[in-house]
Amino acid sequence: MGEIQEGSGAGADFDLTQFYQIFFEEAGENLDQMEHILLDLDLSSANDEELNGIFRCAHSIKGGAATFGFSDVAELTHHMESLLDRLRRHEIQPIPEMVDVLLESVDASRSLLARHQAGGEGEGVVTTELVRRISELASGTKPASAPPAPVAVAAPPPPAPAAAAPAPLAKPATPGLRQIQVRIGPLEQVEQADAIKELFRDIPGLGSISDLPCDQAKMRLFAVETSSTDEDLCDLFVFHVSKDNVQITDMSAPDEFADVEFMAPVMMDAASAYGFFQDSPGAPASEVTAVAPAATDSAPAAAPLKAAAAKPVSQAAMESTTIRVDVKKVDQLINLVGELVITQAMLAQNSNGLDAAVYQQLLAGLVDLDRNTRDLQESVMSIRMIPMSIVFSRFPRMLRDLANRLDKKVELVTLGESTELDKGLVEKITDPLTHLVRNSGDHGIELPAERIAKGKPAHGTITLSASHQGGSIVIEVRDDGRGLSREKIIRKGRERGMDIPDHISDADVWLLIFAPGFSTAEVVTDVSGRGVGLDVVKRNIAALNGTVEVESTEGVGTKVSVRLPLTLAIMDGMSVGVGDEVYILPLSSVVESFQVNSDAVSTVAQGAQLVKVRDEYMPVIALEKIFQVPRVDPEKRSTIMVVVEADGSRVALLVDELLGQHQVVVKNLESNYRKVPNVSGATILGDGSVALILDTGGLVRRARH
Repeated sequence: MGEIQEGSGAGADFDLTQFYQIFFEEAGENLDQMEHILLDLDLSSANDEELNGIFRCAHSIKGGAATFGFSDVAELTHHMESLLDRLRRHEIQPIPEMVDVLLESVDASRSLLARHQAGGEGEGVVTTELVRRISELASGTKPASAPPAPVAVAAPPPPAPAAAAPAPLAKPATPGLRQIQVRIGPLEQVEQADAIKELFRDIPGLGSISDLPCDQAKMRLFAVETSSTDEDLCDLFVFHVSKDNVQITDMSAPDEFADVEFMAPVMMDAASAYGFFQDSPGAPASEVTAVAPAATDSAPAAAPLKAAAAKPVSQAAMESTTIRVDVKKVDQLINLVGELVITQAMLAQNSNGLDAAVYQQLLAGLVDLDRNTRDLQESVMSIRMIPMSIVFSRFPRMLRDLANRLDKKVELVTLGESTELDKGLVEKITDPLTHLVRNSGDHGIELPAERIAKGKPAHGTITLSASHQGGSIVIEVRDDGRGLSREKIIRKGRERGMDIPDHISDADVWLLIFAPGFSTAEVVTDVSGRGVGLDVVKRNIAALNGTVEVESTEGVGTKVSVRLPLTLAIMDGMSVGVGDEVYILPLSSVVESFQVNSDAVSTVAQGAQLVKVRDEYMPVIALEKIFQVPRVDPEKRSTIMVVVEADGSRVALLVDELLGQHQVVVKNLESNYRKVPNVSGATILGDGSVALILDTGGLVRRARH
């Protein structure tokens, strides 16, 4: 190993580890895409585009893994690729077992990659049984559902029959062909070397191979006749054995090249190596264990050297469309834009008293600065915005596995996938949504027989939707299952010692399911029943200043709505004055404003106030009372009302004056001071003073109670 690196020239100093993180990220994306396509695959009418898409994902992972020396990942994805190659050529028909084994392979690949990313820590995943099942399916054989362990050992055929296949290839003296010996080993499983012979069978023009006697333990010796270079052969063999275990001897010049190890004479150029992998679809086939001697794949493969030169251009073009940036850099950029917004607001405020005739150019420049600052802010904020499809994409697989475990038939429908949410919120909302979807699949959706008896279709439906409503994003989880039982929840609650009145409203009853340890399940299973899931949901959503609402009809279904504020770093706000204080209202929550006489405000029970606006009564909240604003003139009263909307309800806020509309930079008050009721954050105004940003959702909830 050391001697070869010394002779490798400039390549010896080339460190591939610097590209590890890029590979891991790309491999993760490919695995996610593969899983998504597999879950949506219609086995009865699978089109070529879908099959080619899955194949390309496996192919890219295999090529990258081989380039970086992750032989276990390369081997597994190679077998996946072999199965997918036969599927896309319509040599075999897709069946559910193929989807199952490919999904399991996706999980195994994730585990293997995670182990490599962690530096080899932890116990590696054993993929022997998985590879055997893939090979059987690739050969057209339906594997047993629970194969006994000895089968995996007995599966590889003895070397003799395998060596009989290339019998007619015995040393023809054809011009251009080289006579070489290939020594493979030492190997833990000697049968692993049999897969090398499959390459010569499946790749037209590669050459011929036959077994040679070998007296060394855990070693195999082959006679090969080929026109390919040693480097090309090593690149092919790496899908099955490590380059460390390959020795190639040129028999045409034994004295000069005897026992030369062609492990890695020169560290390959990353682009050319990757290009080779890109253009060898289906080249490596499944293990010899599962392929019948009569089966012959018609691989459309080109020569390895051609492949190496064919793909780098397209790969470079694909890479140029995206760029990976650390989230910390984006956050830093957002903070700098925020400071720019504050500076722009300060300049705009100080320029209000300037003579337009004298300072025409200056004022025109400030207008341009305002426009450009706003455009810059919107562009920068969009970088952190991620579509909800990223979150929704992980649920089809989870729901499929859950349905199989529970013997249920469940269909997942997603709506509003293009709705965007800040990356920070996306990461924090995933876990609560997982609990809600699992809860719907386990408790909500009935068994097929039960649904049919109720006149429902056998397949239950769970709908995930996301939408923007005012200054919030609303995520809904709906199912058409059995719904919540009011009597059962009340009974369980009283058994746990809860003080539940007899005339409690349905909305309050549904909220009981979020109590810690509360569960209506009769039996605790590995899926649910411990009463911790919904408790986590409520706690995590509350930590994001969000709310959870439940609507349910017994026998019809349940809807859980999660409402989250769009707490972005910069937002449009309306500044209002109360006494000497300035408050900011999120502009997305403001509906209208009007002046009102004190006579139009009615006082009802417990001192609550209502105002009638176009035949609609809405609660009135006086900000001076909420925040205890001191008055210089005790007789002065607020006469301007600003109607704000949140959580589907409206309230009218009493203020003294409307100061204007402008962009504000949101500063987290809780992390710098403490959580203040009815306040979502703070901002710095153009004159340097601090103004509180009001939590309209909290004010609406205050008015309800």
